[in-house]
Amino acid sequence: MLRGADPATVRRAVEQGEPLPGTAGFAGALDGRLVRDVLGRQPLFGTPDDWGFTPDAAAGSSVPAGHVREFQDGETVDRRIWSLPDPPAATDDVAAVAAVERAVRDAVTGVDDRADLAVAFSGGVDSALVAAGVPDAPCYVVGFPDAHDVAAARDAATTMERELRVVELDHDAIERAVPEVVAATGRIDAMTVAIALPLYLVAERVAADGFDRLALGQGADELFGGYAKVVDPADDDRVEATTVRGATREVIRSLPAQLERDTLVLRAAGVTPVTPLLTDRVVEAALPLPDHLLATPERRKVALRQAAAGWLPDLVVDADKKAVQYGSLVSRELDRLARQAGFKRRMDRHVDQYVASLVDAV
Repeated sequence: MLRGADPATVRRAVEQGEPLPGTAGFAGALDGRLVRDVLGRQPLFGTPDDWGFTPDAAAGSSVPAGHVREFQDGETVDRRIWSLPDPPAATDDVAAVAAVERAVRDAVTGVDDRADLAVAFSGGVDSALVAAGVPDAPCYVVGFPDAHDVAAARDAATTMERELRVVELDHDAIERAVPEVVAATGRIDAMTVAIALPLYLVAERVAADGFDRLALGQGADELFGGYAKVVDPADDDRVEATTVRGATREVIRSLPAQLERDTLVLRAAGVTPVTPLLTDRVVEAALPLPDHLLATPERRKVALRQAAAGWLPDLVVDADKKAVQYGSLVSRELDRLARQAGFKRRMDRHVDQYVASLVDAV
């Protein structure tokens, strides 16, 4: 009835209004109502008497993160019971970084490293931290042959002395997987599809190789200031906040929708996602970080990189990272395929139209 936590823990969190009760996220049915954790790390859909963990398993919309969905006077009502904590900015840099280091090390080394686990590995500090916590798990990178992520992952795996398996993409794989990704996510826009495709295709290969779980570095960019738009938010119209810390918090609020998309597509491919950098303790360590420990014009994810120093090789700690749709070159090749199919860039949302045509064809 619940995923991600036991009923006693969730019940106590409900009763006490505790948003971060020491879990890695949870969702499901509890005492006649639906519950979903404050960051929406587990998707949940439907009503208290007709619900499921995928959109097609229930007749109803997604339960908002941090809410319970219950019946009141015969109506379905969503009631917020958890909000993300908003602690003051830390004033002791050394203590703040040490808290991040402890939380991250505990999270990644605490992953159950049974033989059914693999790691999604891009060569950046996020996935490298996860890989360091499970030293016997094979690492997988996905991308077209000339992709940034493939080259970066090879360099990092060599430096870390890790086994790396490359999931090399081609146009046939993209065209085949697009309708499957759309079916899993229920979304057809090009951005969603471009992000979800590499996740789906690497997870599909992981499952085919006999692994049931895939560990990922999800959440680190949002929690620790990994996006370019948080560096100078006052001059960036992609965010409303005017401080790095405010912009980072704004980005964190986007996590529920992103995690819902990613979890649905990974499960559709046959694996269960494991996201140690999104555990409550890591979130608690990230929230108080001041601006200069999040992002500066010279460096992003400052505290996380400082926490990783001494554990990971310098090449990996300082590695430049691209969003998965760009680092894998899936976004570029989707655009190329769309134009080859007659959907030119002068057309409105030409890649969206191409995606829709692939779905219609099946």
